[in-house]
Amino acid sequence: MSDSMGTEHWPVEIRHLQAEKRLEVAFDDGSTFSYPAELLRVESPSAEVQGHGPGQKTLVPGRQHVGILKIEPVGHYAIRLEFDDLHDTGIYSWRYLYELGVNKEKIWAEYLAALQAQGLSRDPKALAKAPGLDHGAHVHGPGCGHKH
Repeated sequence: MSDSMGTEHWPVEIRHLQAEKRLEVAFDDGSTFSYPAELLRVESPSAEVQGHGPGQKTLVPGRQHVGILKIEPVGHYAIRLEFDDLHDTGIYSWRYLYELGVNKEKIWAEYLAALQAQGLSRDPKALAKAPGLDHGAHVHGPGCGHKH
């Protein structure tokens, strides 16, 4: 059964493991994915992170210790996460969460490689010391045009 968001797999259980800073989602096909809050934050489906088109994705450093404050349902197709760095604009559809779970290792490796290529770190303390970056700043891809 699919809806207009292209959902093929529906969650049967969502668990917020606050102390571990993780979200676990079990889907109706038997797949269960465990997402670190950091991964969910840096891969947020929001325009702030993903941009408004191809090549506009923002690299978000310094979120190693980020946690999830709140989980809210969005209709029957998604959840909205509020993180303790106050980012709360991403709508995580069931399809997005499923694909993120399936591709988690590849996505994480690409994120780490991008940080290294730009001389950035997952550690927020290292970000605060980086020359030319404001504390909590985002690094944008070409053509982004965002002012955060």
